[in-house]
Amino acid sequence: MKNLLETFGQIDIYLFDQLLKGRIQPGMCVLDAGCGSGRNIHYLLQQEFDVHGIDQSAAAIETVRTLAKQLGYVDAESRFQLQDVCKMSFADRSFDIVISSAVLHFARDEQHFKAMMDEMWRVLKPSGMFFARLASSIGIEALIENHGDRRFGLPDGSERFLVDEAMLRAKTQQLGGTFLEPIKTVNVENKRCMTTWCLRKNSSIHKDH
Repeated sequence: MKNLLETFGQIDIYLFDQLLKGRIQPGMCVLDAGCGSGRNIHYLLQQEFDVHGIDQSAAAIETVRTLAKQLGYVDAESRFQLQDVCKMSFADRSFDIVISSAVLHFARDEQHFKAMMDEMWRVLKPSGMFFARLASSIGIEALIENHGDRRFGLPDGSERFLVDEAMLRAKTQQLGGTFLEPIKTVNVENKRCMTTWCLRKNSSIHKDH
């Protein structure tokens, strides 16, 4: 019998929550946009999901292809590709779920953030789910240093593109999305804050840009 780590890998606990709530169902077509080594799709690769991933790291893509092959995917080479989130090769409305975990806070500026979001939204089907975890200023506003273009120095010594609640709400409305979950933020010892942004793409309002 497999243990929990063998079954679920190092999946983000908030993405695991979406599994528990039944929003991620076998048969769905899933894109991990910025998949890294595949920690968030370890479970999906073992089940009846149509899983794809992209990343800008060649080493990460090789790692996730190896993982996929080990878990039985015979077409891992075509499913996991070296691509930029800002310019993906997939057709419009291709995926039931788009995952963006620890990717958006590497945006260079607001234009780069917008380009990544618009592209992920483009490939998401109407009524599909967008799931993101990203760094935010929520809860540590007095502890961060503004470097311009929404990039901030954090108490942990890193520099990140940070969103806040107002920006997330405005972007959600602009895209034509509906919150599936309240905005949830975890404060890690006042060194950084990570926010969960989980949306449904409204089928009646299709906005890809």
